Parts: sequence; C-alpha cells; structure tokens
Amino acid sequence: MYIKSKSQISKTKSIIRKWSASIFVLICFLFSSSVKAQCAMCRAALTSEGNTTTAAAVNDGIVYLMVIPYLLVAGIGYAIYRMKKNKSS
Repeated sequence: MYIKSKSQISKTKSIIRKWSASIFVLICFLFSSSVKAQCAMCRAALTSEGNTTTAAAVNDGIVYLMVIPYLLVAGIGYAIYRMKKNKSS
C-alpha cells in the first residue's frame, strides 16, 4: 500500500485549489457577458423616451460603479490571505 507524505498531499491540495480557482474565474468571465445591471425604474424611465443610447450609457455606468466595491473587497481579502500565509510560515 502506498502512503503519501505530507508534502505530496499539500502539493496536491495546492494544485486542486489553483485549478478550481481558475475554473471559477473562467466560468465567471464566460457568463458575465450576458449580465446586464439596471434597476427597473431606470429602465422604465429611459426606454419610455425611445433613446436607447442614453439607456445603454446608464447601464454601463451602473456596471462600472458596481465593479469598484468588488475590487476593494477582493483586495482586502487578498491582503488578509497574504498576512495569514506569512504568519503561518
């Protein structure tokens, strides 16, 4: 019977984490192209005028404003991860 050492197990776990993170990011990028963010009231007000250019601009603005908080949370999460990783080493 073959018994794996702790270093082999940790390498395997690290590879699995990297692959699963890569697959998750890939899935997010593939499905994000079809997502449109716009509240119902904004959509009703902008499309009733028949001006689709303004509606598209407002929609893009909402998406850009939504990205910033996610980037900040991801950056803070990554900083905490690095601190914990350095502390355990």
